[in-house]
Amino acid sequence: MVRAVFILAALPAALLSGFGRIRVVFAFFAQAYSQVPGLPGDYLRVAYYSMTLEKCSLESCISFGTFFAHPEASVAERVYIGSYCVIGRAQIGERTQIASGVQILSGSRQHTRDAGGQITGSDQGEFSTIHIGADCWIGAAAVVMADVGAGSTIGAGAVVSRAIPEGSTAVGVPARVIG
Repeated sequence: MVRAVFILAALPAALLSGFGRIRVVFAFFAQAYSQVPGLPGDYLRVAYYSMTLEKCSLESCISFGTFFAHPEASVAERVYIGSYCVIGRAQIGERTQIASGVQILSGSRQHTRDAGGQITGSDQGEFSTIHIGADCWIGAAAVVMADVGAGSTIGAGAVVSRAIPEGSTAVGVPARVIG
């Protein structure tokens, strides 16, 4: 019943954003809803994303200050995403837990340089979807730019620039598998 109330509350924003297809409107509501505090905010964010992302389970939790930068993302069942995360194009597996301050980028080549060495806008970059397997733990302030296999743990502050195999523990900058 509570989820239904929040779906109804988020429905106008989802409609205005074309269910995630009108990017400017999607981004506006994603950022606005990220600032709604407490449990009502958690329910509102999940309701909005369930209608605008490729997939988002209503059984997940998306905490205060967190937003998705692209609608080409999916959140499986019972995923926890902590506060102040920014998530790009990502597929997040079941029961994965993401600590606060994590950034999941849309790959590592979003910005390029032209022949003269000038940085180009992201509209000329290369976006990819980052896959994070089921039952992963991503530590606080980690930056993820490559796939993370199921059952893996990424240490706090790690920078994942290469794929991490299933069942691994990776730490450091750049992240290295230590177990």
